[in-house]
Amino acid sequence: MLKAWHLPVAPFLQERKERLYITLWLAGDDLPEKVIMRHELDNEEMQLEMKRQSASVAKGVIAFRAAIGLNEGQPRRRYAFKLLWKDRQRWFSPQGFCAYPPARLEMFAVDLPDEGPQWVQDQIFYQIFPDRFARSEPRKPGQDNVYYYHAAQRDIELRDWDAPVTAEGGGSTFYGGDLDGICEKLPYLKKLGVTALYLNPVFSAPSVHKYDTQDYRHVDPQFGGDEALLRLREKTHKAQMKLILDGVFNHSGETHPWFDRHKAHGKGASHDPRSPWRDWYNFSPDGHALAWLGYDSLPKLDFRSAGLVNEIYEGENSIVKYWLNEPWRMDGWRLDVAHMIGEAGGAKNNLVHVAAISQAAKAVNPQAYIVGEHFGDARQWLQNDAEDAAMNYRGFSIPVWSFLACVDNQNEPQQLDAADCAAWMNQYRAGLSHQQQLRMFNQLDSHDTPRFKTRLGKYVSRLPAGVVWLFTWPGVPCIYYGDEVGVDGDHDPFCRKPFPWDKKQQDGDLLALYQRMARLRRRSRALRAGGCQVLYAEEDVFVFVRVYQRERVLVAINRGAACEVALAEEPLLDKANWQHQEGEGELAGQTLKLSANTAAVWRSA
Repeated sequence: MLKAWHLPVAPFLQERKERLYITLWLAGDDLPEKVIMRHELDNEEMQLEMKRQSASVAKGVIAFRAAIGLNEGQPRRRYAFKLLWKDRQRWFSPQGFCAYPPARLEMFAVDLPDEGPQWVQDQIFYQIFPDRFARSEPRKPGQDNVYYYHAAQRDIELRDWDAPVTAEGGGSTFYGGDLDGICEKLPYLKKLGVTALYLNPVFSAPSVHKYDTQDYRHVDPQFGGDEALLRLREKTHKAQMKLILDGVFNHSGETHPWFDRHKAHGKGASHDPRSPWRDWYNFSPDGHALAWLGYDSLPKLDFRSAGLVNEIYEGENSIVKYWLNEPWRMDGWRLDVAHMIGEAGGAKNNLVHVAAISQAAKAVNPQAYIVGEHFGDARQWLQNDAEDAAMNYRGFSIPVWSFLACVDNQNEPQQLDAADCAAWMNQYRAGLSHQQQLRMFNQLDSHDTPRFKTRLGKYVSRLPAGVVWLFTWPGVPCIYYGDEVGVDGDHDPFCRKPFPWDKKQQDGDLLALYQRMARLRRRSRALRAGGCQVLYAEEDVFVFVRVYQRERVLVAINRGAACEVALAEEPLLDKANWQHQEGEGELAGQTLKLSANTAAVWRSA
């Protein structure tokens, strides 16, 4: 039986003197007579015969090598391997062997040179819903003002921190979390292992969630205003933490002066056909503004307007650029519903505008991180380099939910075994370059989903396995605030509970697991930069290895009863000094002994 191994990292890739040396490992009784590497030069298909190496990589493993020049062609190097015998051929790509050439976007891909933000893959992100994380004392003027919230047709409500969240008035109920509160909790976050923050919107808006922007250029007074964000920026710099903001550019709020539904400013597009902002929105013949997904409080922006384009991203002082410049120096943007931004009330020319937002950000800071929100397949945006990464719902979150919680993203039954889960996750990754995979924004949950703990339901004992998976799968892990201490909650607003700062209300064992996994990831180059190979995926057990140069990290996830798994002979595991890092399990030779509902980790460096 023929076996093959290749990952787009060292030791399979070596860069020397403007050349990239690419190696394929093969083992078996029927080796091919010739191995061809199919690669591209400026999108033209090229074929290069690989040379068999005289030295054996491992017992029974033969290496074939070829080199391509790095001083020509596009930075994204795509390639696959064609194996030839006298009477037949086979192809090898990220998804294994195939009888026919793999699709262009399903080949191995590596970015050399890599023009994306170099800092991202080394981070551990923490997502904060500002009103619910931490409340500073004493309160400052404007932070606790009560006002009428038009979208809910009621006054906003201020609640005590420990008051329970209820379904009533979800968008109009405030608990008083603010940016100075985040400042005060930075030591806690550092101890947790967090190195970067993603904040849900902080700009002025009447709702608690702030996705109905009223002023893109000022921080909401309830969060402490502009001065509070500047204080947070300075403190995160001193703590060597990155900070990205939430960019809501698909729609504004109805109270924004550009739209001004309630006539508070005088020249709003909603009621004045001669408004300077009239063409920034899309109106039906009867004068009704198109709203995002039918939410009248969220009128959709129309990027046909040159004025809007200039204001959002193109102008020298555009909103995108403003917050990346001094004195704010933000490290990037998360783009809300990135796939829906567009023209004429829809997503026309979406890729053009999303790419232009990225380019505008990088004109100010070439290392700015642009991550798009996509619940669906984000690969067309990534393959076109319109974004650096996406919130990895489709490539990580949903498969993990399906495998561990046995439900999909709609909480409908999903019977997914390990083989199906591995096929899903591998197929998704195959469409991305190695560097893009490392920057994908991985989460177990967010402000838009039930908490992972709640989604698990009767399978809640699998929660630690999900945490281990988050820190070990390719991509940058992001912790949704409170997950690390066991906060639960169903869909909005229940997934947005105030953080329980009373330690008696916290799950100390779970917190310790997060801290251990953060430390492991920080000291492991393989977890931050390595390739990934699924070694075993059957029924309840999913085993993969992360590889970088000589380092290996082996991860075994078992959602079922205690069991033993016999791994196949594997040169990627040809190490004698495995050190157990996490979870309940034993590794003896090629045999794994796993406890029930666990994830176990070993490392060899």
